[in-house]
Amino acid sequence: MNSDQIKGKASQVAGRVKQGAGDLTGNEKLANEGVADQVKGSVQETWGNAKDAAHEAAKNREAEVHQKQVDAREKVSQNVET
Repeated sequence: MNSDQIKGKASQVAGRVKQGAGDLTGNEKLANEGVADQVKGSVQETWGNAKDAAHEAAKNREAEVHQKQVDAREKVSQNVET
């Protein structure tokens, strides 16, 4: 979990609290700010998810390239021996 995911979740929770407080007190502006904070938090969390997915894809690609290099060296080594 990266910082964008954590901050996004926190903004969503804070937004729910703010919205609830606004609804409870009849303060529409506060309730609307709470909803906006929830949306902002959701976007930030989604951005964090995308970053994690890209990072994971890069790690997987790096592992695939490494394995291909190992296989190629092994094949050359076997050809030299025969």
